[in-house]
Amino acid sequence: MRPVNAVITKIVDETPTIRTFFFDTSFELVPGQFVMVWIRGVDEIPMALSYENAITVQKVGHATSALFELEVCDSVGIRGPFGNGFDIKKGHILLVSGGVGAAPLAPLAEKAGASGIKVTTLLGAKTKDELPFRERFEAAGDVKVATDDGSEGIHGFVTQLIDEPDRYSQIYCCGPEIMMKKVLDKVAPSKAQFSLHRYIKCGIGICGACCIDGLRVCRDGPVFPGGVLKKSEFGVYRRNECGERVKV
Repeated sequence: MRPVNAVITKIVDETPTIRTFFFDTSFELVPGQFVMVWIRGVDEIPMALSYENAITVQKVGHATSALFELEVCDSVGIRGPFGNGFDIKKGHILLVSGGVGAAPLAPLAEKAGASGIKVTTLLGAKTKDELPFRERFEAAGDVKVATDDGSEGIHGFVTQLIDEPDRYSQIYCCGPEIMMKKVLDKVAPSKAQFSLHRYIKCGIGICGACCIDGLRVCRDGPVFPGGVLKKSEFGVYRRNECGERVKV
């Protein structure tokens, strides 16, 4: 698939380190899917769609730093969307978000809320200034907050907010892998879905850079049922930028 030239129309600073880029091109959004974003002369990286026409990025490395240098009217190449999305269940759902993991969960909350599904969201971040999309989650349902430094909500980790998980029809989670592993250990795997972030190079299942055991995150994921992850190396090993298997 050839990349589409996408011109930046608006840039929003969600937090001091998280920024949303809006484009003149929209995509058919299934919450949880991702696109490959080509920063010309730098790299191509996977990003979850946070709106039909936007990605939300945390500045963490060389490619994302280059993305943060772009301005309105600059452009990037975009391929996709790729992978599967969240399977939205009826009833009362729980969303568990860590940091920029809110990006794919926010459109999920909006879609579920618009369908009459009861939504509760647990938002976690290092500080109160690092809580993206809080207003979007609050518009969809109840929100509880945890911060590492105690500046808002409870003083601790978002996993500490999980109470009586069996009362939810489905649990959706995205964030740092260590956090998601703790969520998986606390809930019924058959009632949970997780959106994974791994090194993805091709986006179409050929190179194997994103493999977790025999699963390709770009094709079989990025959203996986908890039951599948429970039997895998999830939360224990990952692959680095060279494809080498290393501990999480």
